[in-house]
Amino acid sequence: MNDQPQPKKASLWMAEQIANAGVSHVFFLEAILRDTLNELRRLGVRTVLPHTEKAAAYMADGYARISGKPGLCWAQSVGAANLAAGLQDAWLARTPLIAITGRKPQAEQDRNAYQEIDHAKAFAAVTRHSGNVTRAADLPRLLANAWRTALAGAPRPVHLDVAGLMAEFLEKETLDDSAVPADLLRNIQRPLLAPADYQLQAAAAAVRGGRKVVIVAGSDAVVTGAGPALCALARQIGAPVATTVGARAILPTEDALAIGTVGSYGMFVTNRIVHDADVVLVVGAQLSDQNTHAWRIPATHQALVQIDADPTEVGRVYPQAVPVVGDPRLALEALANLLGDYRSDEAFGRQATLAMAAWRQEVAPLRTADGSPIRVERLCAEITRALPHDGIVVADTGYSAIWTSTHMEFTAGQGYLRAAGSLGWSFPAALGAKCAAPDRKVVCFNGDGAFYYHLAELETALRYDLPITVVVNNNSGFGQDACNMVARGMPMEQVRELAAFRSTDFAAIARSFGANGIRVTQTSQLRGALDEAMNADKVTVVDVATDFLGRAPDPWAPAA
Repeated sequence: MNDQPQPKKASLWMAEQIANAGVSHVFFLEAILRDTLNELRRLGVRTVLPHTEKAAAYMADGYARISGKPGLCWAQSVGAANLAAGLQDAWLARTPLIAITGRKPQAEQDRNAYQEIDHAKAFAAVTRHSGNVTRAADLPRLLANAWRTALAGAPRPVHLDVAGLMAEFLEKETLDDSAVPADLLRNIQRPLLAPADYQLQAAAAAVRGGRKVVIVAGSDAVVTGAGPALCALARQIGAPVATTVGARAILPTEDALAIGTVGSYGMFVTNRIVHDADVVLVVGAQLSDQNTHAWRIPATHQALVQIDADPTEVGRVYPQAVPVVGDPRLALEALANLLGDYRSDEAFGRQATLAMAAWRQEVAPLRTADGSPIRVERLCAEITRALPHDGIVVADTGYSAIWTSTHMEFTAGQGYLRAAGSLGWSFPAALGAKCAAPDRKVVCFNGDGAFYYHLAELETALRYDLPITVVVNNNSGFGQDACNMVARGMPMEQVRELAAFRSTDFAAIARSFGANGIRVTQTSQLRGALDEAMNADKVTVVDVATDFLGRAPDPWAPAA
């Protein structure tokens, strides 16, 4: 009887670790890690083959944002640059992804091998780390390091280049895993780092020093599960809560303390309220130009407390910010204890509530408007009505993000994801979100300009039985660009030349794939179409004819 540990194929070891970590789906473009993929299928992990490397990255992104686990996206050597391009949104949104690409063996490097480029350079701008796996013996250490790096602090994508065009050199090797825990990857979780006491004390003092306090919650507050702690603190101190676009659903949007979305893509009323505060408590939000409407909200004269898991983020944009570095949930819970019976000015809170009520009254006629073309405010209101109590909305960038974050309402238990800037991201990301949450209804909201990018994934949705609802705000062009051109006085002939498309019936295209397709040209058709789509057992495209020059709400900014 031989008691010596038996070598294990690298492909089997890798598949077992991924399965043990609770990852349910892997997204890949042929041909890469074929033996590993077959082992994964044997272990019950679904392997999803889309039609482009970017779609694989976007699916992994949507999967990771909903599941909380690293998203895995793989491609062979000649597809590496395409995969790298797909990581930009995950990088900007702080999503933990692990991108794996094959590479030609060392003996073939620098000899004009087929489509050879320097992968590390291609991935440098969109990953926290890009490394090489040359030997199977190094795989446990390097894969665990990639997992750990992706999840650390503010999560980011990482990249591993593995030996072989399709990783075939790595996969055929064996390794001795007798000293490697079977749950090596499963035990690597996002670390919950408690903020330093001195920073919490300073933050509490800054809040107490203000009379009118407002909270701005960002997407990292959502990812870290800080929503309940944030709501509890807001109620304790009586502070209105604004959100960035990505955190739109962190609390019920019609809650008395909810004051809408702030920034360039935000609401007129929200920007005014945040600007009127004397202390702004920022929780898990990057203070980008978009989230702050070109760094004007908050203004430089306002006191600022900034909670973030990334120590390089606090004070990066607003140097006067009181920094609190650590897990947002832990920071909020600690602040609640330190603030005790402190209350923000009640008159300020009442003023914010009344301002939101007045805004809702102002937009109500738009949300109930009839006629053709259909108003997007009405479309958003109908999606709000139809969305199940645990539904997830995945919105594209640009106008899609503005419309959904200003005119859709969300209740507790519903979710919202938005593109960080990559046009076309939403459809593949929604499929990834559905993989992570098979029992929840997922609605993709995009314009026709975005949907054109990844139409082919209708076939993927059918092949893997991913019955999401795709709502196309079909204005036959790049409406956001067109509106901006018109606002600058450009003649319509030139606007149409630069931003208009031919009219396309996306419902008919969906039906040609074998999916459901519903064309909506009248408001009277909206409710029935959305109800049918929500109850469908396969992917359904609801193609809604809207106005080419339908302008999304403009934000407010203080005078220069």
